[in-house]
Amino acid sequence: MIIDFHTHIFPPEIIAARQEYTCRDSCMGLLYSNLKAKMITADELVAALNEAGVDRAVALNISWDSDELCTFTNNYLLESARRYPERIIPFCALPISNPSASLNELERCLSLGAKGIGELRTERPEELALPPYQPLFERIAQRGLVCLFHASEPLGHIYPGKGLATPERFYPFISRYPKLKLVLAHLGGGMPFYHLMPEAAKVLSNTAYDTAAVPFLYNPEIYQQVIKLAGETKLLFGSDYPLMPYDRTLKHLLDGRLETDIQAKILRQNALDWLNKEETGLG
Repeated sequence: MIIDFHTHIFPPEIIAARQEYTCRDSCMGLLYSNLKAKMITADELVAALNEAGVDRAVALNISWDSDELCTFTNNYLLESARRYPERIIPFCALPISNPSASLNELERCLSLGAKGIGELRTERPEELALPPYQPLFERIAQRGLVCLFHASEPLGHIYPGKGLATPERFYPFISRYPKLKLVLAHLGGGMPFYHLMPEAAKVLSNTAYDTAAVPFLYNPEIYQQVIKLAGETKLLFGSDYPLMPYDRTLKHLLDGRLETDIQAKILRQNALDWLNKEETGLG
């Protein structure tokens, strides 16, 4: 079994009116104003999973500006998971700039079957450690849900959506919520390096990293390095589909020359261990 921990789907209505929404919403405009950036529906995702031999996928939202668009797209993710219960694991977005509204949307999505939260995006993750956010993240931690954030590298080339959510900005937030299960996308923008620092390793004990867009960022040797730094249980296969085709992301992982048992952990077992099995029904 292969579980992809990082994909994105959109309602057909959003895709059909793509140019309108890229003008209306800053995150949508940042990520999808270039028509080369692919957008797909749930049906198209499942077709891609079938073709690639991937069994299940975490389907993520994006960080919309408006509460209305956040709710609308969350509803689509949840409905898609009801149509494909054996294939799609729905993670919902929150209007993260408003902690009170985020808590309300969290409870609503949980009542409708959300299995996790993400992909959340903020340029100032350190602000999430402030008191107004405490009820929100304590509730997420209480439910044992994974909270997946976009993270970015403090150096390297600039790309659409890279942003400023670098490791040092995440650290106060992670320190504030030691029981919160976090996944930092794109190898956490380099956060695994700090597992060599004893006090940081303790703080990061509940943080994992997905491989979304890694072929765009690093050489295949990166997988062995992250495992040496953070441990083999902290790495989750994520394609960022449809940003990258499955043949490229899977080949890149295989080119990392990992042991077969470690590959199996990255492609399946680690996802099972990090997801709340009671919430997802995964065993």
